[in-house]
Amino acid sequence: MSDKKNEDYTIRMPDSGYGGEKDPFIPPHPSRAASHQSLSSQIAKIENNPGISILAYCLSSISMTVVNKYVVSGSEWNLNFFYLAVQSIVCIVTIEACKQLGLIKNLAPFDINKGKRWFPISLLLVGMIYTGTKSLQYLSVPVYTIFKNLTTIVIAYGEVLWFGGSVTPLALLSFGLMVLSSVVAAWADTRSASQTAEAAAALATLNAGYAWMGLNVFCTASYLLSMRKVIKNMNFKDWDTMFYNNFLTIPVLVICSLLVEDWSGENLTKNFPPESRNALFIGMIYSGMAAIFISYCSAWCIRVTSSTTYSMVGALNKLPIAISGLIFFSAPVTVGSVSAIFIGFVSGIVYAWAKVRQSQVAKNSLPTTQPTMSASSQSNRDAANS
Repeated sequence: MSDKKNEDYTIRMPDSGYGGEKDPFIPPHPSRAASHQSLSSQIAKIENNPGISILAYCLSSISMTVVNKYVVSGSEWNLNFFYLAVQSIVCIVTIEACKQLGLIKNLAPFDINKGKRWFPISLLLVGMIYTGTKSLQYLSVPVYTIFKNLTTIVIAYGEVLWFGGSVTPLALLSFGLMVLSSVVAAWADTRSASQTAEAAAALATLNAGYAWMGLNVFCTASYLLSMRKVIKNMNFKDWDTMFYNNFLTIPVLVICSLLVEDWSGENLTKNFPPESRNALFIGMIYSGMAAIFISYCSAWCIRVTSSTTYSMVGALNKLPIAISGLIFFSAPVTVGSVSAIFIGFVSGIVYAWAKVRQSQVAKNSLPTTQPTMSASSQSNRDAANS
């Protein structure tokens, strides 16, 4: 009986304010969940697109080189330590901001003991980036890019001496092409400078650039080989290496700038003339952020393609970097300079292919003997024994 009373007094309200069925001509509004899901799927497509990752890596590395050259190419520029300190500070601030926003989740807090062990590596990094900016200051972008290939040769033979690595005949061919491209580039650059009105000053600038470039090759090789030796023992994650490198180099760069560089008002005006001051500051800030872009794009490219594709992209990327110097900084375009760029481009491809072949042979060979250990493998074994 009670159930019957409930049914008698139950009033069923219509679904809409007007009663009856909704107007069939009014399209349904998409829900927020559906639009959010659509946006997420589009972002996922971009994140898993190999072409976009390769393009992002190329653009970030090209822009980094071009901006560095723009900042240090002033005729009165002499604040390289200050510039590098700004880069490191911007990089640390950006990393911390990304960590607070949740974009970087695997960055561990700073460990003073790890900092002490990593500090010698940071000193080598200071030598590498300082000599790099000095050589880029005196040399054109194409010549700088070509001579950077020589670092590959020093690293390869450093692995042979320190870690028992090996050099294949195809790698030797690529090394010969790298040396040839550097010789051709130096010859073309010297010939072009000797034909200018101020030939003596131009040749002196080139000689200074070659000296800094030689130092940069050995500093870069020393930094990379030492880092490969130590990094496995440190148990660093993706962002830890970049954080410790930049954080530990800041005091070194600031002290060197205060002790070595001229901070008088007159010298600051020469380095930051009013007509280009804002552009220089923007370039300095961007260069610090570009280091993070390159690191992220490198990991992104490897994740959605393969290490083989990434190595080939790195080799192919030397060509647009060299061309960017011809476009943005009016580097002399001669038969010699173009030939040097082409030979250097081919040498990079041959070396990347040599590494691919070497890795394929290592995978297919039977472990009848103890394999030759690369730097990374040796570091893994050292970490296990420590």
